[in-house]
Amino acid sequence: MSFKKESLRTLTTSVFLGAVVLCVSFVSQGECQTTPPPTPCSTYKSCDKCAPNAKCLWCFTTNNCTEYPVSWLLPPPSVCQLSQARWGVCWLNFEGLIIAMAVLGGTILISITICCCCCCCKKRSSRPDRDEERFVRKREEIKQRAEERNVERKARHDQIRKKYGLMSDSDHPYSKFENE
Repeated sequence: MSFKKESLRTLTTSVFLGAVVLCVSFVSQGECQTTPPPTPCSTYKSCDKCAPNAKCLWCFTTNNCTEYPVSWLLPPPSVCQLSQARWGVCWLNFEGLIIAMAVLGGTILISITICCCCCCCKKRSSRPDRDEERFVRKREEIKQRAEERNVERKARHDQIRKKYGLMSDSDHPYSKFENE
């Protein structure tokens, strides 16, 4: 258990230091470089040039590139119909993108739920195993004590039989027939 805690602590420290180094490198890059002014979306005349830019939206209805309406989650029909809008890639319309993202998100959520349920089930199923082991151990102890009591009882009975002459020396195989 301490090995797991130690490795978890080491992993956490490594991730933290990596994040700090990454932040410092981004800050230092930002100070050294100057960014050119952004190209307006209206200058792009093809879907292949427009769609890869995250701030731009290509509409096949009007064949023009427009600024993505960031105030809306989805572009309104006044800008472009979802079936004709392209964002990110030209071969996938916005409706397909929404469906694909919903399926992907649903799959991830279902996978996480199943994994969590499996982990909980393993924890629950391990408890009866411990209880079962404890029960088997107690049963063995009870059997052992009962066997010890049987040996003691047999020894006492043999002593009583010897005392009253009910048990003779059993040196030969026919000794039990001599008393009759």
